[in-house]
Amino acid sequence: MNNKMPFSFVLAIGFMLFALFFGAGNLIFPAMLGQSAGTNIWSANAGFIVTGVGLPLLGVLALGYSGKSDLQSLASRVHPVFGLAFTVILYLAIGPLFAIPRTGTASFEMGIRPFLSEETSSLGLLIFTILFFGVTVFFSLKSTKIVDIVGKVLTPLLLVFIGILIATAFIFPIGSFQAPTENYVDGSFFTGFQEGYLTMDALAAFVFGIVVINAVKAKGATTKKEIMIAVTKAGSIAAGLLAIIYTSLSYIGASSVGALGLLENGGAVLSGASNHFFGAYGGLLLSLIVIGACLTTSIGLIISCSSYFNKLLPSISYKTFVILLSTISAIFANVGLTQLIAVSVPVLVAIYPFVVCLMALTFLHSFFNGKKEVYQGSMIFTSIVAITDALKAAGMSIAPLEDLFATVLPLYEVGLGWILPAIIGGILGFVWGKVIKEKPQNVHLERKAS
Repeated sequence: MNNKMPFSFVLAIGFMLFALFFGAGNLIFPAMLGQSAGTNIWSANAGFIVTGVGLPLLGVLALGYSGKSDLQSLASRVHPVFGLAFTVILYLAIGPLFAIPRTGTASFEMGIRPFLSEETSSLGLLIFTILFFGVTVFFSLKSTKIVDIVGKVLTPLLLVFIGILIATAFIFPIGSFQAPTENYVDGSFFTGFQEGYLTMDALAAFVFGIVVINAVKAKGATTKKEIMIAVTKAGSIAAGLLAIIYTSLSYIGASSVGALGLLENGGAVLSGASNHFFGAYGGLLLSLIVIGACLTTSIGLIISCSSYFNKLLPSISYKTFVILLSTISAIFANVGLTQLIAVSVPVLVAIYPFVVCLMALTFLHSFFNGKKEVYQGSMIFTSIVAITDALKAAGMSIAPLEDLFATVLPLYEVGLGWILPAIIGGILGFVWGKVIKEKPQNVHLERKAS
């Protein structure tokens, strides 16, 4: 290969990656952020893009840069046990426990429920999730054609539907921006930053990155440089599309308050906006957007999770895992969207610092010669703050520890208090590996020489 992979293929990979990322949360959260941020929309949206676009892109690039073939190999730089546990937890979080069920529930809530009565909604959700995950199973069993199915067919259709809504919103604005709500009056950037976590895309980056890398390798890329060039181009296409659409959805939300009022979730915002612009046809357009977005993400996640667990437990076939994970996801989807989001928040608060820390260490790997003590020290110190924050999010606060962290840790109040401990832990790990662990070996060599 001469590093000049056909642009049409790179574009298809970029479209595929965008579609895999762009699911339920990517529609819901930007629209709600816009409503809440009001006149502070641009700073809040910037924070959202950092975590909702920047971190996923870095995750894909980190996996390509590492030269590892999967997340478990990368995470095992900390320790093999950590690598296994971390990978399984992450796959379960973005898989059948939270992210995949959310694709089905969000599709129903925004795409189907508006057409049903309250009495039939529960039965409707059950029937819809069976059909939705049945389609997911069908496409997931054709995993070798994922680039053609998602990148060349489903994504262009999805972009057309979204483009119609966005173009109309900019040409015929619903109204003017209103005053921000309480959480966005001060520190709107960091509020948006934390909202970006809820998309789960930084977690999925390591998983979808594998899909991209395998597709690039199958096309002929062999060296690390060739893989990185192709992955960077495809990742940039996906990131650009995500940033444009997030900003547009935030704008729709911010301009809708005067006409629609403050609504309870992003789904209601988009539904109201669609009906405002297109009347009875608005619901149909939104249904196509939501179901298309959620279906592509569901397919990508089922394929990725089934492939990993099949590799972990080869005695169970890939097909069995596809059916099993889809069935579990369909069952959990019937819990309801609000409950799924509420339960997922503490888990995401716990996992995200480890994910971002692992990304940073991957890019710095050669700087500290890949010493495992640096990985271990950074992760141990990160865990202290991450677990404390997760317990707080779950309603089990440890007040004395939280007060201490708020006093001594920069950015703790905005959810980034783990950064300084991660740096300190990494430095201490480097010193331990460089000075204390190497000293006995050096002394032994000196005695042998004398």
